[in-house]
Amino acid sequence: LQESESEHKLDGETASDSESKSEFGGSSPVPTSDDTPEVLNRALSNLSSRWKNWWVRGILTLAMITFFFIIIYLGPMVLMTIVLCVQIKCFHEIITIGYNVYHSYDLPWFRTLSWYFLLCVNYFFYGETVTDYFFTLVQREEPLRILSKYHRFISFALYLTGFCMFVLSLVKKHYRLQFYMFGWTHVTLLIVVTQSHLIIHNLFEGMIWFIVPISCVICNDIMAYMFGFFFGRTPLIKLSPKKTWEGFIGGFFSTVLFGLLLSYVMSGYRCFTCPVEFNNDTNSFTVDCEPSELFQLQEYTLPELLHSLLGWKTVRMFPFQIHSIALSTFASLIGPFGGFFASGFKRAFKIKDFANTIPGHGGIMDRFDCQYLMATFVNVYIASFIRGPNPSKLIQQFLTLRPEQQLHIFNTLRAHLVDRGVLGSLEDA
Repeated sequence: LQESESEHKLDGETASDSESKSEFGGSSPVPTSDDTPEVLNRALSNLSSRWKNWWVRGILTLAMITFFFIIIYLGPMVLMTIVLCVQIKCFHEIITIGYNVYHSYDLPWFRTLSWYFLLCVNYFFYGETVTDYFFTLVQREEPLRILSKYHRFISFALYLTGFCMFVLSLVKKHYRLQFYMFGWTHVTLLIVVTQSHLIIHNLFEGMIWFIVPISCVICNDIMAYMFGFFFGRTPLIKLSPKKTWEGFIGGFFSTVLFGLLLSYVMSGYRCFTCPVEFNNDTNSFTVDCEPSELFQLQEYTLPELLHSLLGWKTVRMFPFQIHSIALSTFASLIGPFGGFFASGFKRAFKIKDFANTIPGHGGIMDRFDCQYLMATFVNVYIASFIRGPNPSKLIQQFLTLRPEQQLHIFNTLRAHLVDRGVLGSLEDA
């Protein structure tokens, strides 16, 4: 009896959970299982389940890292397409869990409305992105210019249509359940679509802001697993019983070191450090620019403690490497809480994984639960500490104004520069 009570407590089930189960039809989603390829099963048949899982995870991890390098090589457009595909798959995995419960009442429109709201939110976010980063192209094409001008009104009208469809779909005696699912869809959209939109914004700041954060999360995930597998003894959190303090601490130091080394290598290449911009002449993306101060080697004086330990007074490094410490620290200390959150979600519905898409790893959402939290942090970090006014965007907006407005801004700017003595010195030169 005591064992069963503790088991219920571990699962986080309370009286309210039991009531919810009765309202949801008394059934929960069927736990998913890994669909390990038969060739791996035969090759690893002599190993224990622990080591078999280790090899399966390792082989599939190497395959995913290889795929990651390939899509980086293929360029920004392919990366954005992959982000969109991952977003749709993650949304599908979470919504399917809700649908397994919701479908038992045979109530109408839940799946249709869920995908409709996904379409509406993507239309809004990607429309904003196109207007921001493809401004000249939008102004050049008449249909795009009209869509851009009324973009937010069209987005609101689309959402309002879905809202009215939901109200019309309400069925007597099941109102509360339907509103549960309505909230389920919107929280899923908030977690998945918004974060993937931020990932794309980070990508436009430069490939390095996309690759380094994602790589730090991957590194932390791998090294925490390795340290936990070989040295783990002390449980870290009840939501994830297999996570250990040894893995958590080992993953932290490994990730910080990895972030410093990766940042040093990537900071020397313009294709990684330059903002991704759309070239209107070639109708393609370009990543060529004069590197900013973030990506130019500078000399730093080490604190006395590090000087006594290392014997170095100064060190030459890229300023971005200092920022990489903040990124890798977040990836290893706060990022895992995205995984813990996902673990709590899965325990609430008594499932092992979100899906069985990747053998040994579960679903796509199981691999990207920490990435979405990381994307938000990187976007906030860039906006707070890195990004300044963008002259090219200001000029683009200036060119769309009426001639009298342009003349007014020109005269105001000229008077300001004369007052500061800048324009006079330029004329003398």
